[in-house]
Amino acid sequence: MSTPYPFTALVGQDDLRLALLLNAVSPAVGGVLVRGEKGTAKSTAVRALSALLPEVAVVPGCRFSCDPAAPDPGCPDGPHEAGGGAERPARVVELPVGASEDRLVGALDIERALAEGVKAFEPGLLAAAHRGVLYVDEVNLLHDHLVDLLLDAAAMGASYVEREGVSVRHAARFLLVGTMNPEEGELRPQLLDRFGLTVEVTASRETDERVEVVRRRLAYDADPAAFTARWAADEQGVRERIAAARRLLPEVRLGDGALRQIAATCAAFEVDGMRADIVMARTATALAAWAGRTVVLAEDVRTAALLALPHRRRRNPFDAPGLDEDKLDETLERERGADENDGDGGDGDGDGDDDPDPDGPGGGRPPQDGPDGGPESGPDGEAADGPAPEAAGQDSPDAEQPAERPPAAGAAAGERPAVGAADPFKARHFDVPGLGEGAAGRRSRARTAHGRTTGARRPHGPLIKLHLAATVQAAAPHQRARGRSGRGLVIRRDDLRQAVREGREGNLVLFVVDASGSMAARQRMSAVKGAVLSLLLDAYQRRDKVGLVTFRGAGADLALPPTSSVDAGAARLEKLPTGGRTPLAAGLLKAREVLRVERLRDASRRPLLVVVTDGRATGGPEPVALAGRAARLLAAEGTAAVVVDCESGPVRLGLAGALARELAGVAVTLDELRADTVSALVKDVRRAA
Repeated sequence: MSTPYPFTALVGQDDLRLALLLNAVSPAVGGVLVRGEKGTAKSTAVRALSALLPEVAVVPGCRFSCDPAAPDPGCPDGPHEAGGGAERPARVVELPVGASEDRLVGALDIERALAEGVKAFEPGLLAAAHRGVLYVDEVNLLHDHLVDLLLDAAAMGASYVEREGVSVRHAARFLLVGTMNPEEGELRPQLLDRFGLTVEVTASRETDERVEVVRRRLAYDADPAAFTARWAADEQGVRERIAAARRLLPEVRLGDGALRQIAATCAAFEVDGMRADIVMARTATALAAWAGRTVVLAEDVRTAALLALPHRRRRNPFDAPGLDEDKLDETLERERGADENDGDGGDGDGDGDDDPDPDGPGGGRPPQDGPDGGPESGPDGEAADGPAPEAAGQDSPDAEQPAERPPAAGAAAGERPAVGAADPFKARHFDVPGLGEGAAGRRSRARTAHGRTTGARRPHGPLIKLHLAATVQAAAPHQRARGRSGRGLVIRRDDLRQAVREGREGNLVLFVVDASGSMAARQRMSAVKGAVLSLLLDAYQRRDKVGLVTFRGAGADLALPPTSSVDAGAARLEKLPTGGRTPLAAGLLKAREVLRVERLRDASRRPLLVVVTDGRATGGPEPVALAGRAARLLAAEGTAAVVVDCESGPVRLGLAGALARELAGVAVTLDELRADTVSALVKDVRRAA
């Protein structure tokens, strides 16, 4: 896009704009992660920020953007003499999700390095982003090996490219900005903690605001230059305010009262480490500078907590993000009261008494929209509805009939009260036998770009990981024919060998859950949901895709299409309706169809089928025979399967074990699912394959 959308033309999204502006004022804040549904202007806002950033002074001709006032002594293009320099616009460098390692860190010509001893280095995106912004759209989909490189660069402020003893180092200090849709999966905790701030964005539900968004977007698409010109004065005003805030920032005073509030807040929300305290302090200081003040107020600390802590507080993977604002206010008020009791409440550092109007002129919010703009802020996101009781069919003749509480007044006949899940536990580890080549993850063995070296092969395309011993071994027999002198080994392209590495991949874990009448007993269904929730948690930690098929009554439904969001799976599981007959064959055939479609979409991602049932089949004609044929079809296609046997009571028919044999898989009871004999179960899964 040659003409970016103006930052000041954005409608609403106050928290997003404020977080970006605070990073423009103080890059030490550490970047921002923007989480939200698709179509909420996440990428538009980030790209628009580039026009507001102050220009950067660089050494002329340096590919690594060295500061002329303090050039990097180890710069590959150096050494540089201090002084002089030229200014250029600040860069917002985009890292594509599918980028290669060489594209990120730079490419080193291994052949020239080995044959000529020349460090021929082409800088990558980390070098381009130095002293600028590195923007990653869909950052949660970034491959693990790229995440590792980002973590290293962010921690050390430098990028190292090392291959077989040849190394290049250059500075890489950048502002990391990422956007993501939580429905597509979460971020690794290590990378999540590297973002200074986080913002949740949603589309406005206000009609007038939505109309204004559409009106502005249509005007921009019709004539980008004219639309941008209309907002030029507002853009310049924000640009000047950022520059003024940067000049004021060194003078801002963070008193002991504010520091105590920051520490108390981080302790109250049980954040790990000290990075949260530091980020909150830097954010509160930037808020004061943005407001034109030299003293940090309690309101600055509160706003800083709402931006810096939601992604750092301790929570389970399926808990909703965000902070308990009542708890936050209580913590701040309690600490302010303690300061006042100690006689420290009147210094203006932690209470808001010195400024009766903190949100007045120069307050802590981004500038309002132009005269033709919509409302300044959008409504808060609506709370998700709790699970409502679902209508369930009549129990099949084989259903157990435990004593249950009568349905609530007004409930329809046959409707069962909602059954919650038991507490999740650490489930045994399942993996897919064999050696795959799927996306990087933490479940099954696979050939990957990173991991332990297991062999060597001729390179297919550019040489990425050189296997030095295999290369020397391939070149050694030809030295006499090549007229080798005493200077060393003569190596040609045909001798080069690529290292073959083995790591772990993520899989598609497809749950097939029996929700029939025989499974609908309250205690049993609660245990079943707890077990599936535990397996979902395991899939979350191993970076799998998950899907959910349920069967009951007359057929089977795809309750959750395969997705990287285990949160969605947990939500669908909570509302799972129960009751009716047991169409086991329909559930297995539905799973087979889902796996067929997913195989066409991503042939390298191998599936793991997890069938949760007591093994009874009562739905449709010849239910037992049909279920056996469906299971054998899945086994013939090589689908790895595990059957979680939910049968309970002193008398057990062993039907789930028979189903596991038909699937050529492994049967495990709910009690055995717990991780007490992990190694034995893994051996069983591999032996069954």
